[in-house]
Amino acid sequence: MAKASAKNGSTKSSSKSSPKKEKKTNPATGSSTTFFEKCASGITTFTGSPYASSIAIILVLVWAVTGPIFDFSEAWQLVINTGTTIITFLMVFFIQHSQNKESLAIQLKLDALISSIKGASNKLIDAEDLSEKELRELRIHFEKLSQMYAEKKEALDSEETQEAVKKNTKSSK
Repeated sequence: MAKASAKNGSTKSSSKSSPKKEKKTNPATGSSTTFFEKCASGITTFTGSPYASSIAIILVLVWAVTGPIFDFSEAWQLVINTGTTIITFLMVFFIQHSQNKESLAIQLKLDALISSIKGASNKLIDAEDLSEKELRELRIHFEKLSQMYAEKKEALDSEETQEAVKKNTKSSK
């Protein structure tokens, strides 16, 4: 059965009565963004903006100014308490989602860097999956490596300095 496309006037042969909306996909991974991800990203971006701060300040000022009008009643106080509680409760989930996503992206980027550097220890690629005890042990290990490197560097620096002094004294004679 042929249908006329509303956008470009072409005809298509289709067994479905309405065309599907295309989901936005990431070209690198082929994954699509969910409605929740879009909302969470938009909300956290907006709430971190000066506009959101301005709106919050204006709302609090309006609430405070209306206090005398409502004789500072319990209902008047309940409005701000309930509103801030609900907003805070919802924001916790949106912000946590954004932080989890950013943390995962950073881990993936670090994993890619580690795997691309010749001689790097690939044992650390999945370090975020280790227990706290294992992470502390690894930290101690790398602190020891850092100390050994610093001592070796000091020794090399002092040897190089001595050799340079010897060369300079020989050439000046």
